[in-house]
Amino acid sequence: MKLQAPKGTKDILPDEIYKWHYVEKLFRDICNAYGYKEIRIPVFEYTELFQRGVGDSTDIVQKEMYTFNDKGGRSITLRPEGTAGTVRAYIEHGMASLPHPIKLFYEITAYRYEKMQKGRYREHNQFGVEIFGSKGPSSDVEVISILDLLFKKLGLKDIELNINSIGCPACRGKFIEKFRQHLESKIHMFCETCRTRYERNPLRILDCKEEKCKELVADAPSVLDNLCGECREHFEGLKKGLENLGINYNIDKNIVRGQDYYTKTVFEFVSKNVGTQGTICGGGRYDGLVEYCGGSPTPGMGFGLGVERLLMETESQGIVIPRPEGTDLYIATVGDIADKFADKLVYIIRAEGISAEKDHMGRSLKAQLKYADKIECKYSAVIGENEIKNNKIILRNMKTGEQTEMKIDCLVEFLKGGRSNG
Repeated sequence: MKLQAPKGTKDILPDEIYKWHYVEKLFRDICNAYGYKEIRIPVFEYTELFQRGVGDSTDIVQKEMYTFNDKGGRSITLRPEGTAGTVRAYIEHGMASLPHPIKLFYEITAYRYEKMQKGRYREHNQFGVEIFGSKGPSSDVEVISILDLLFKKLGLKDIELNINSIGCPACRGKFIEKFRQHLESKIHMFCETCRTRYERNPLRILDCKEEKCKELVADAPSVLDNLCGECREHFEGLKKGLENLGINYNIDKNIVRGQDYYTKTVFEFVSKNVGTQGTICGGGRYDGLVEYCGGSPTPGMGFGLGVERLLMETESQGIVIPRPEGTDLYIATVGDIADKFADKLVYIIRAEGISAEKDHMGRSLKAQLKYADKIECKYSAVIGENEIKNNKIILRNMKTGEQTEMKIDCLVEFLKGGRSNG
């Protein structure tokens, strides 16, 4: 038996979980401030949802999905991202009949069998938001501003926003033909993946990371120069909206994102920090996805943010996430009677929302107090038969050494901030 986590997975241990709690709370608080409501979607869906929703020609569907047949012979896939499942929930639960826009956020685990890289895991965690029903650029600006605010509140620097438009199906279709014609004479010079993309999804060639392929498309026509009037107006509205909020951006004509469902706006936040250079997160608009998955025509916009990648960036930039304070109280005991009394006392204290600990290891009194110091308790107290009999206890501040005598009955009041000591 191989006693280690599978390749591409990671245990999040108690000594680092506080960092996760911190960014999760920050993300939730921002989403709540924007009026987004949490949704929780299944870890697995029918495979067809991702084939249709994410796109049959994408690397995710072609190479990266964890797909299997369940005991009923149904093809099931672990979710590789959050948008498709959220769209399915939007349709299935009749959200189209609710007042719009529908604004949702989620925190999920996602699963992709991909090449291992720093900050990338096969089981990874994502923050995401989706907004349904708004077709104007104002919702694009709002979604992007959520990330901008999150990064600012974390204190991240050297983060750049890159935006692009890949148009609608009408103008993009015309551009793809022009793009194919431009590449036709030299497609044999591209990598094998790009040669496949040339037939199935030519725009993805722009997203290739191979230096040779980047050079070959450097002089290719730009989709931005081939937008229809509506898409051009939408992109101009996006730029003006970002400028109005003071959010700086660059235009990157090579951003296409990895999913087939994107239309018009696509964007990425990229780190320029030495050591972690690369995309932190991205997203875009998907105006045809709800309809394609069986719902009524509904515009949509959203993003996905890898939590591991975000925490890697904060660590690289030297951002210190505050550790939570230690346990409020440690009760050291002397003798069996005191031990049983302490069992009940810590139960009462915990019920009041105060953290409290006692010995479970049969330690000596000296060892108990040493342990209390190691786990960074704020206060400690020693209870024996005399303390129980007299209803008196001496509370010791573990940082200052200050001691306060009080009635045992007054412990909760004191720890909650009261000053009564009997």
